Amino acid sequence: MAMNAFSSDEDDGVMNEINMTPLVDVMLVLLIVFMVTIPVIRHAVKIDLPHASSQKEDAKPAQVNVSIQQDGSVLWNGEPVDYNALHLKIAAAAHASPQPELHLNADRRVAYEHVAQLMSAAQRGGLSKIGFVTDPARR
Repeated sequence: MAMNAFSSDEDDGVMNEINMTPLVDVMLVLLIVFMVTIPVIRHAVKIDLPHASSQKEDAKPAQVNVSIQQDGSVLWNGEPVDYNALHLKIAAAAHASPQPELHLNADRRVAYEHVAQLMSAAQRGGLSKIGFVTDPARR
């Protein structure tokens, strides 16, 4: 039998011990990582935050109800107005603080031209919040 220089009779046995060197190396690396990152995590930036009160604010903007009838006439909060008075009311509402919301309720049989004119007048007057009111019960 030829003897191999790299083999011995003792290599045939099963190794019963765990090699602890890689485990210790990994634990030391983790320890260093945690030692470096913990001061960074605990570093805090001082911020001066505003204090809020617990009182509810009921500053809801007013709403203006504008209706366009079938014949093209306009109602401002239930009162009939002509187009000259409408422009003045829109300008006055636009300068109010907070600015009111314009709720537009148009008859379904009214020509779209009247609705477009009212929306254009509201935009020129400075009202930016326009909502359309619909009645699903009417058909």
